[in-house]
Amino acid sequence: MRVPRLPRPRSLAGQLFAMQAVLIALVVAGYALFTYVSDQHQAEDAAVRQVTAVARSIADAPSVRSAIHTSDPSAALEPYALQVARDADVDFVTIMNTDGIRWTHPDPRQIGKRFLGRIGPALHGHTFTETYTGTLGPSVRAVTPVEENGRVIGLVSAGIKVQEISARVQDQVTALLGVAGGTLLLGAVGTYVVNARLRRHTHGMNAAELSRMHDYHQAALHAVREGLLMLDGQYRVALINDGGRELLGVGAEDDVIGRSVAGLGLPAPLTGALLSSQPRVDEVHLTASRVLVVNTSPVSGGEQRGTVATLRDVTELQSLMGELDSERGFTQALRSQAHEAANRLHTVVSLIELGRAEEAVAFATAELELAQALTDRVVAAVGEPVLAALLLGKTAQANERGVELVVSPDSRLDDGVLPADLAARDLVTILGNLIDNAVDAAQGSTGARVTVTAYASATELVLRVSDTGPGVDAAHADLVFQRGFSTKPAGPGGRGLGLALVRQAVTRHEGTLTVAESDEDGEGGAMFEVRLPLRPAVGDGR
Repeated sequence: MRVPRLPRPRSLAGQLFAMQAVLIALVVAGYALFTYVSDQHQAEDAAVRQVTAVARSIADAPSVRSAIHTSDPSAALEPYALQVARDADVDFVTIMNTDGIRWTHPDPRQIGKRFLGRIGPALHGHTFTETYTGTLGPSVRAVTPVEENGRVIGLVSAGIKVQEISARVQDQVTALLGVAGGTLLLGAVGTYVVNARLRRHTHGMNAAELSRMHDYHQAALHAVREGLLMLDGQYRVALINDGGRELLGVGAEDDVIGRSVAGLGLPAPLTGALLSSQPRVDEVHLTASRVLVVNTSPVSGGEQRGTVATLRDVTELQSLMGELDSERGFTQALRSQAHEAANRLHTVVSLIELGRAEEAVAFATAELELAQALTDRVVAAVGEPVLAALLLGKTAQANERGVELVVSPDSRLDDGVLPADLAARDLVTILGNLIDNAVDAAQGSTGARVTVTAYASATELVLRVSDTGPGVDAAHADLVFQRGFSTKPAGPGGRGLGLALVRQAVTRHEGTLTVAESDEDGEGGAMFEVRLPLRPAVGDGR
């Protein structure tokens, strides 16, 4: 059995159109009714004034008074009354004696008969009007005395039939209805145009659907953990959710709605990406404390209406990727060392088989002493376990790439010197990326070498990495720390992020990061220096 579909509620635009059409119709109908009643009264008042004026004019005519004194007043007055009725546009003019006997009438058969209606006030010298049903039907009439020397010698009545007054009003009402219909049509067309535009903007949705969409919209904004930022056509903030405020470092108490994105204090590359009219896909940008993946999409509909940007926090992921890269390097170094160890083991076994046991022992001992000497030298200079492990791993990686990594004799960093608020992960990020950058620069150069210096004073930690590479052009000294800048072709994972991460970590700890020309045996190269302030723990007497 097929279930009948319920009719879909009218859209908001349709409801408004119907409401406005009914409202306009009621206003026009009310105005038409008011005008009709007003015109009816005005027509009656005009008829009263007209018949009164005609009656008085006849009563004041000398020819009428003269005709009254003749033996046959009707003979002179009847043609006169008919002529005045035609000229004055009234329906009848009746002239009568003081007893109400007619001398004139539009119907000659009524002459000589008694006038139907009141005549008392006129006999006392007063002009009055009334609506009365006489021989011609209902009419508005005026009755006035014909006076001579203060004496009433006759009466004059002039009238207009009520149906004639209604006919006059009907003509006015017809014109009014035409104007009202035109007004209603014009209002309906205007309402339709306005509501068609509203329908386009609301996509034909009704009020309940719009309300429900708003509720879902608000719930989605607060539920989405990723950052969402919407800019209008002038690149002002139109909407930002809780995740966006957190990722961009804009507190909930800050009113950023309506502000230009250029005035939010964001890093220049990130601001440039948000201001760009071209879409950005999975771009990595750095803020003061986070690594963000930014996607932007312009909102267009025949014109630039704004931009929608999504922000995804990959700070932890980026840190883990850095650690994974280091582990991958360590694995490759261990694989290479295992291969070399196998070769050395075969050599030792072969020497024993040849009966040269003493030489086999000496060969094996020399390799162990070399490895132990490297470990002792690193640990003696840097007692901090995390940095010592990092340096040992990076040394093996550098050797695999033909670069000698040495720890400067000036290095001295004992275990327990660094405060707890200086996270080991940040130290790995800073020193690991500086060493990777230096190894990249030194690889392939004559006497390729990277020198690491690490020491701590009472107030600061100093990390210095120099190389024998081509150095950094003075023109690029400021750009080298920006995300995406690199003098080398981009590799599979892209370049230009390591030094930007270093600067981010240094800035987070309120330190300084500088680059200068290296004095590594006078061979040029670059020297990066990091200085991080060391804050004594609470209760520390240092």
